[in-house]
Amino acid sequence: MSFAKISMVAAAALSMASAPVLAQASARTGATVEDRSELAGGSLILALLAAAAVVGGIIIATDSDDEPASP
Repeated sequence: MSFAKISMVAAAALSMASAPVLAQASARTGATVEDRSELAGGSLILALLAAAAVVGGIIIATDSDDEPASP
């Protein structure tokens, strides 16, 4: 194969591979936001509650209660 054929095949492959990506990127547009959620920042509260649950679980799991349960 000559250099011209190889470069033409490479250009065709590149254009076929990039066409769907470019078409998808240009077709997507953002929606306008008319009413914002009143629960803005609720994810921060949820994250703090999850962190507290993890810390509580670690404290319960590492509790050094070495007394046997049976007499």
